Amino acid sequence: MILLSSAAAGMDRHYRYQRFVYDLTRRHYLLGRDTLIGGLVPPDGGSVLEIGCGTARNLIHAARRYPDVRLFGIDISAAMLETAGKHVAAAGLAGRIRLAQDDATTFDTEATFGIGRFDRIFISYALSMIPGWHDVLDRAAGGLAPQGSLHVVDFGRCEGLPRLARSALYAWLGWFSVTPRQDLGGVVQATAARHDLDAFFTPLYRGYAAYAVLTRR
Repeated sequence: MILLSSAAAGMDRHYRYQRFVYDLTRRHYLLGRDTLIGGLVPPDGGSVLEIGCGTARNLIHAARRYPDVRLFGIDISAAMLETAGKHVAAAGLAGRIRLAQDDATTFDTEATFGIGRFDRIFISYALSMIPGWHDVLDRAAGGLAPQGSLHVVDFGRCEGLPRLARSALYAWLGWFSVTPRQDLGGVVQATAARHDLDAFFTPLYRGYAAYAVLTRR
């Protein structure tokens, strides 16, 4: 609880004011989020969990695209969850989307939601902000139901961009405590192997973003 409180307080400070303009500003550079949502294709009546749900923008989009599923979101920031709850209510989706505060590295959805396994889990541009991101992937992979899948999108290695543009982007992201995970592809493959999952990994937009899917066999 002490660790959660400390980390949560830090994220609340980070998003105290950003949360009010988050969706308006992030849509210009958090590329690939809608590609991820389009690739979820959960079964009818299935369950979908977003880790690091922020303002609930992705959950709302997913709820509208897949009207027959139950959606859940966790975030460590109480401030972001306050904004998320307002967005969900305004969208008329309070009956389908449940939100809770939890740490992405140690979350316990059985205790929080009464659900231990999910048909789909997704993480959108959160791993690059979480120091223990390896643990997040491991915990998420362990939370998949039979034939379930884990979907990830985040900043990539930018290998197809000019060196100056890549350096400028990384420097700018650093101001927001964002660190692109250069070894994301390798960690995804290793995580899949540990959990006996199939792994798919590809760069998007000349490497600006990276997209991964881990599927239970």
